[in-house]
Amino acid sequence: MFNSSIIALLTTTTLAGRIAYLALLALLVCSLAAEAQQPSTPANDGIPAALQPFVERHALAGAVTLVASADRVLSLDAVGFADIAGGQAMRTDALFWVASQSKPITATALMMLVDEGTVNVDDPVEKYLPEFKGQMLAAAAAQTSLRQPGHPIAVREVLSHTSGLPFASPLEQPTLDLHPLRDAVRSYAAVPLVFEPGSKYQYSNAGMNTVGRIIEVVSGMPYEEFLQKRLFDPLGMKDTTFWPSEEQLRRLAKSYKPNAAKTGLEEITISQLKYPLTDRTRRFPMPAGGLFSTAQDMGRFCQTILNGGAFEGTRCVSEAAVKRMTSKQTGAALKDGYGFGWGVGGGCFGHAGAYSTDMSVDPKRGLITVFLVQHAGYPLDGDKSHGAFKQAAYKRFAK
Repeated sequence: MFNSSIIALLTTTTLAGRIAYLALLALLVCSLAAEAQQPSTPANDGIPAALQPFVERHALAGAVTLVASADRVLSLDAVGFADIAGGQAMRTDALFWVASQSKPITATALMMLVDEGTVNVDDPVEKYLPEFKGQMLAAAAAQTSLRQPGHPIAVREVLSHTSGLPFASPLEQPTLDLHPLRDAVRSYAAVPLVFEPGSKYQYSNAGMNTVGRIIEVVSGMPYEEFLQKRLFDPLGMKDTTFWPSEEQLRRLAKSYKPNAAKTGLEEITISQLKYPLTDRTRRFPMPAGGLFSTAQDMGRFCQTILNGGAFEGTRCVSEAAVKRMTSKQTGAALKDGYGFGWGVGGGCFGHAGAYSTDMSVDPKRGLITVFLVQHAGYPLDGDKSHGAFKQAAYKRFAK
């Protein structure tokens, strides 16, 4: 059901397009894996065995995979290398830039404020961020003519990529983490909307960063502090951060892209972020895609959502809020499936990241899958590794 969208997105060279493609592909793989489920298989035909051939033919550097139910981790595996040149084997506590997997975390934080009655998703953004008052709409693609939109952008629209905000602003160059959240969001308010709010789905980092700024203004505390106190500490997400420590950097998996011949891998840095990654003075939190994390931490977050907002006796967000986040919020007229911070479709919900990370929740089967790699594209058939993981996971663990 996603075929036409995937074909269109495969041709894009933009970061936004690649991330949107990955999100759609993750949901398609969820559907295919569910259809392919079989009875449990022997241990020698498990998840590492499904991925090892990709490592051996240099189509995949390495991966950490996690499969969980609502209350326990069913498998946690590492294959391949965190550092190919250094011969460093991947380990299960390896750290990854999870990029746009930050979006569901930001949406969950916002919905905590909705639960408390301090934010209403139907309100205009300008109620909380006055700099958005009077924002105009580009009446033509060249943005040479402006007019008022039919309505100011609403909180629900920045949560669901239907606001009309661009992917990023001209200020966010050459990397996306150069400015305090306050300044980045002001730059979004200063540019024209690219389409009528609510009329279209267009993946937007700017929208989710705006959500993060609303959290700051309403809660009265910095966005990153809110996440730490209200989500990461209560859920035991000890390795989730915008600024990896020196110890965490030693566990950070190297990033790779296909080499020029597309027959192997070439090591790269994370081009969207400023180095050094530990710098808290010149790097700033990015709600749409700045987090680093581990499979265990992302698994705990997904278990919280699968459990309706609670985990190990700690309730972070209401069941009603979880239902809204993980249900289609893009409107009946739009085919694109997106909730509040989560991609939805095929009976699953989840989110991917720019360097091919993914998490998916299958509520019908009570199954969570987390796939962490650091690939800006794959050589050979490496792009099939995610599907191979999902199929192996469903064979062993689907009910």
